[in-house]
Amino acid sequence: MEKSWKVYLLECNDGSFYTGITNDIEKRMLAHRTGKGSKYVFRKGFKNLIAIKESKDRSSASKEEYHIKQLSRADKLKWFNK
Repeated sequence: MEKSWKVYLLECNDGSFYTGITNDIEKRMLAHRTGKGSKYVFRKGFKNLIAIKESKDRSSASKEEYHIKQLSRADKLKWFNK
């Protein structure tokens, strides 16, 4: 069975946000915690997972990720809460 794709928002130790996509959220969070997820999160440190939103496929998740990365901090939170 194929896993669904998700867009997620992390809060880093410095208070900044990181947006990413995955089809295995537990595996991806483990990668971030062990410094193998992304260079950004490795440098900033991973505080907590703030939000997850399901996408219909990888392409949609990637487009949503790009869109979210263009938003302000407040608008990022609003996007996940809509």
